[in-house]
Amino acid sequence: MSDTQRAVEAVWRIEGARVVAALARMVGDLGQAEDLAQEAVADALAQWPESGIPRNAGAWLTTVAKRKAIDGWRRRGRLDERYRAIAREWEQQTEEPEPFDDDVLRLMFTACHPVLGREAQVALTLRVVGGLTTEELARMFLVPVSTIQQRITRAKKTLAAAKVPFAVPDPNDWADRLDRVLSVVYLIFTEGYAATSGDRWVRVDLANEALRLGRVLAGLTPREPEVHALVALMEFQASRFAARAAADGSPIMLPDQNRARWNRAQITRGNEALARADALHRGRGNYALQAAIAQCHAVAPEFGDTDWDRIVLLYEALGHLTANPVVKLNHAVAVSMASGPAAALPLVDALVTADALPRSYLLPSVRGELLARLGRDEEAVSELTTAAALVGNTRQRGVLLTKVEELRRGSASGGGATGKARGKGGSGVEGG
Repeated sequence: MSDTQRAVEAVWRIEGARVVAALARMVGDLGQAEDLAQEAVADALAQWPESGIPRNAGAWLTTVAKRKAIDGWRRRGRLDERYRAIAREWEQQTEEPEPFDDDVLRLMFTACHPVLGREAQVALTLRVVGGLTTEELARMFLVPVSTIQQRITRAKKTLAAAKVPFAVPDPNDWADRLDRVLSVVYLIFTEGYAATSGDRWVRVDLANEALRLGRVLAGLTPREPEVHALVALMEFQASRFAARAAADGSPIMLPDQNRARWNRAQITRGNEALARADALHRGRGNYALQAAIAQCHAVAPEFGDTDWDRIVLLYEALGHLTANPVVKLNHAVAVSMASGPAAALPLVDALVTADALPRSYLLPSVRGELLARLGRDEEAVSELTTAAALVGNTRQRGVLLTKVEELRRGSASGGGATGKARGKGGSGVEGG
């Protein structure tokens, strides 16, 4: 990959959503906006090696794409009509400003329109807002790349056919649309927290963008407890970023992290956001329970001080709200820490029997961890090797293969695995 390609990729990661959002506001069609943006990216790849990278590369891409839109209208003889439409929209905005002025959030509400199915909403938003590639989305959803491509193409065609406006939803539709937006924001954050592919363990830029969107949403919807709760959850988890990777980029699991490097200001903001959610007295929902679990980790001075009994209870409550197998797997991890690996293994085996999380590395990773702690090294090696073959992130694969080697060396020496290989829980699912 050339320097220009790397520069364009970096600019797109940071500015892509804003570029597409600005174009969508102009042309009123999400699919066309993304096509125009991609044409501008192609121009950047051709021109920047000669002209150099512009000081404001995002604005450069937006301007080039807008010119392409105008050229297209002119060719189709629709320029006057479109100018009149833009003028009408401007007059309406001047008379009655919309509730928020963030184009990216407007883009998210459009991508989360009810005419799309849930999977299409998430995929489309992550593609146009999060800037994830189809390969990254395929790994995230555990489906073939072609499935993601078809899902996104159909979603854009559906929006265009339904003439979905690039606009703020009606207040009557707010609650349902907000729930969908929150789920997408958190998916973007989790991809930044633990990348599903590539050689970067943490993608801080992606996670910070999700956190920014969450904070903006919280400011716009102060009476929505789950919005504050989601912000709290992301603040707690983001507070660990500086301690989650070594200087060479390799992952550092929760038990081994230097908690002095955790961001205390973010933990404080997480505490405050969760308190704001609780102060609305509407009970704890999905995000509030997850935030409470993350808070348990955040306030523990050391890993050994973690209140695992409380975390088990919180996961049990969360399990009543969702049938998500990842929640059940996290619950099993918590049980293993509170009561030992023998108590947790049947919970994990039940997920295996149910064929939960097919093609995901998480289940064999956790099962391998538990077997290692029980001294069943040969079975643990098999499970962890399977997990390493399934994981898409090279850093995470390195952690798993290192553990496999440690277990093999321990078995070969006849003295059992090392204490490190036995682990403390968390090779697959990092608590919180």
